[in-house]
Amino acid sequence: MKILYLEWNSFGNEDMLEAYAMLQHEVTRLPISNHIKRGDIKFEKELTESIQSVHPDYIFTFNYFPAVSVVCNEENIPYVAWVYDSPYVQLYSFTTIYPCNYIFVFDKELALEFQRAGIQTIHYLPMAANTTRLDALDIASFQNSNVYPKGDVSFIGSMYTEKHQFFERMTNLDEFTRGYLDGIMEAQQHVYGYNFIEELLTTDIVTALQKALPMEPEADRVETVEYLYAQYVINRKITGLERTKLLTAIGEHFALDLYTPDKSLTLPGAINHGSVHHYDVAPYIFKSSPINLNISLRSIKSGMPLRIFDIMGAGGFLLSNYQADFLDYFVPGEDFAYFDSKDDMLAKIEYYTAHPIERKEVAKNGHRKIQQDHTYVNRIITIEELLFET
Repeated sequence: MKILYLEWNSFGNEDMLEAYAMLQHEVTRLPISNHIKRGDIKFEKELTESIQSVHPDYIFTFNYFPAVSVVCNEENIPYVAWVYDSPYVQLYSFTTIYPCNYIFVFDKELALEFQRAGIQTIHYLPMAANTTRLDALDIASFQNSNVYPKGDVSFIGSMYTEKHQFFERMTNLDEFTRGYLDGIMEAQQHVYGYNFIEELLTTDIVTALQKALPMEPEADRVETVEYLYAQYVINRKITGLERTKLLTAIGEHFALDLYTPDKSLTLPGAINHGSVHHYDVAPYIFKSSPINLNISLRSIKSGMPLRIFDIMGAGGFLLSNYQADFLDYFVPGEDFAYFDSKDDMLAKIEYYTAHPIERKEVAKNGHRKIQQDHTYVNRIITIEELLFET
């Protein structure tokens, strides 16, 4: 089978290409920018020429690009896009409904929302891990690294404390609006499994937000302004507050290794190692850490972020906040552990720290399921079964 692989600096490139090779697919790689816009004549011409030269069975990208869909629709070639970002506003482009599209999202509830709206080009597909690569990593070679985890718990991810965050730009919010936002953000932190922020943004609150931080939907997309503020501004702020609160609580009771872009951030009981490369370094940390923590971005409705597949695929023990999609594939206490509050999180850390044999058995079970059912090869087979079903 021939694949035209449009490659940008995304997660998963190396693993996806290796999976295609294992399936003996013929892949032609075409470098692209992840900032391409619909109407880019030069890009559309280049892609059209590549399609006519390669004659692929389908086009593949990580994340969805309306500019690619436009060309694929004109050339009558299937376009497969696997979206791992959340939120991802490009899904609300009117091009999403083009019949050439096979758009896969890792969040089941998000896929169902589109499908309930009559959009049948969007499908649910969890993320994956390359266990062949991860199993081959030599932990011994990493033990002398200056980022080797030394504590009980490790967390890799943004704290959303960097200066470019949208919420921090709203310096002129009126007192009522700021108080209202503080209230709903505090309430959301106590609820797992359902996000109510968007529906609580009233007309008056949105008007105040637009004065403080102007945002409007693009002309060729159908997302609402409430979606933009909820997902790109408020839910990111909630995630930052929540991660700070939970990790502070961990550091007060346990030794914590933190890997985050904001190297200046200090938390009690934590060693802040700064950011680490997701492909070259993070898997060693997942393998070496007694407990690996996942705190999902609050814009993710029910899905399992890529981080959890990386952790379990590397054979690490996973402790995650509750996400409904987990229960479709994994058994809590058998393959991973989840928490539904700060106190529950601390209790689970205490338990699994005191029971290393059980913890290692859980990690082995989780790894086994990833290895059997959640590799990139598994996902390509699933994609192509849908693509070419008779």
